[in-house]
Amino acid sequence: MSGYKKFTRSRTDRKLAGVCGGLAEYFGIDPVLVRIFFLAFLLFGGGGGLLYLIIWLVAPEATE
Repeated sequence: MSGYKKFTRSRTDRKLAGVCGGLAEYFGIDPVLVRIFFLAFLLFGGGGGLLYLIIWLVAPEATE
């Protein structure tokens, strides 16, 4: 067993592409909090959608 975690997009906890579910699994937090963060970042900072898209394109999907 390796000593590090690998980030992957979730296949089970997904609403669109599994990015928020994957981030929540990686950090061990509730996926709703990650979704709220992305929504707030999208509405108030404007970069949430772009950040989500980049993660969607770069991060591999979970194999399990």
